[in-house]
Formats: sequence, structure tokens, C-alpha cells
Amino acid sequence: MDELFNVVQWFTNGHYEYVRRNVSAKEAFTAFKHYTTSVAVKLGMVESVRITDSGDLTAVEWIYGKGITFPTKEDIDKASESKP
Repeated sequence: MDELFNVVQWFTNGHYEYVRRNVSAKEAFTAFKHYTTSVAVKLGMVESVRITDSGDLTAVEWIYGKGITFPTKEDIDKASESKP
């Protein structure tokens, strides 16, 4: 079975919302792109958006004003180097 992912957005007031649960990587990334460019983001209401895996580990993190903060370019480069 393929890995399933969740997409969560955190608001500036400290609340959060799961906008997708147990979806494919493709659907999670599509939702991630949407929620990092939404009207709520443009209004400054969203603090961060994350994709987490089924173990609740962060796969991708976006932070308002910073963009994608995890994985870093260095993390991606390291992972690319270790592949055969």
C-alpha cells in the first residue's frame, strides 16, 4: 500500500485545520500548493502549512513570509547524493 499524507494549515491565532487526511502524495501536494497561495494567506491569516506522513512526521513545511523551510535545499541535495 502507498504512503498516505495529511495537509494541515496553522492560523495566526494558534488554531489549526486538517484540510486533507489520508490522501495520496499527489493530492497532498496539490492541496499544499493551493493552501500556500490562498486568500487567507494573502490576508495574513495563515502562519504555516505542512504535509505530514502517516507517522505524523513533517514531509514539507511552508511558513508565511519565508516560503518552504523544510526540507531545506541542503536536505534535498544530501538525499539526492545518497541515491544510487
